[in-house]
Amino acid sequence: MSQTGKHMDANEVAQFLKDNPDFFERHAELFVSMKVPHPHEGKAVSLAERQVLTLRERVRSMELRVAELVRAASENEHISDRLLLWSRSLLKERDPLALPEVVTRGLAEIFSVPQVALRIWTDTVEGKAEGAWRSEVSADARAFANGLMSPYCGPNSGFEAANWLEGEARSLALIPLRVGIAPEAFGLLVLASPDAERFTPTMGTAFLTRIGELASASLSRLLAEGPAA
Repeated sequence: MSQTGKHMDANEVAQFLKDNPDFFERHAELFVSMKVPHPHEGKAVSLAERQVLTLRERVRSMELRVAELVRAASENEHISDRLLLWSRSLLKERDPLALPEVVTRGLAEIFSVPQVALRIWTDTVEGKAEGAWRSEVSADARAFANGLMSPYCGPNSGFEAANWLEGEARSLALIPLRVGIAPEAFGLLVLASPDAERFTPTMGTAFLTRIGELASASLSRLLAEGPAA
């Protein structure tokens, strides 16, 4: 009971303890003798034991978080190593006309992507090189690529680009190719998989964006006007 003779409700008790943080220091015997429900087993435990259990749960939660961060860091390092290996292959290639093959084959082999396709708009390419990458692309597909400000990741919803692939594609990543910050794309890179969970809308696109930038910079050597400054 309070000094006024009235029973204190739970909120008043909580406020009293907040206002008197030294209460349990002055009444240490209460801290040891008070019983509270066990968070999992349904039995009563001392307040001190309950506090220990709470701290253990917090530590466990932090350990899981740290383990998740370590796993993510390890995966990112692995991807970075493969990105470096792929970039090296692009830099080593001296023949611009061989670059489309180097780009697509490297992505398939180094990143273990089941299917990779590439299209560069025919009217932007210098010379008469042959290859599937020079096949005609509809105006709708070009407009779609122009509208992509970042890579698309998700299910295959009947995209025209899926028809450029040889096998089944249940999920894919569509990466626009453009010179610098040009508003219009000059091509489209397609990564696809029969696994519906390989490319999902919730996955990060930072590395895919880097792939697009590197592929764009490399393949821009094929353009009639050359790469922009």
